[in-house]
Amino acid sequence: MSMQSRPWPQVPELTAQVARAVAARGPYPLAMRVRDELGELFPDTEFAEAFAERGRPGWSPGQLALVTVLQFVENLTDRAAAHRVRYGMDFKYALGLSNTPSPRSR
Repeated sequence: MSMQSRPWPQVPELTAQVARAVAARGPYPLAMRVRDELGELFPDTEFAEAFAERGRPGWSPGQLALVTVLQFVENLTDRAAAHRVRYGMDFKYALGLSNTPSPRSR
């Protein structure tokens, strides 16, 4: 795997609207608070030395690190964390992912 360092994506407007509407039903989710207050918590450049310069690009190590931290804090299994990334609006918001499923996740 190689890494192509890039800044975290902005939260898509539709994702932000839906996530805020869902969050309004109860306490503001930790994942969304982290994104709002800390922004790009783990920049990819922090992980550059751990990756090769050639090869197939991997997932953003900064985003994977954030998922790992949230997984630990919320006491989620690997499967539950993956489910939250795929379907949880709070995780999608924190990672700047689109509200619509990608062809890869179907």
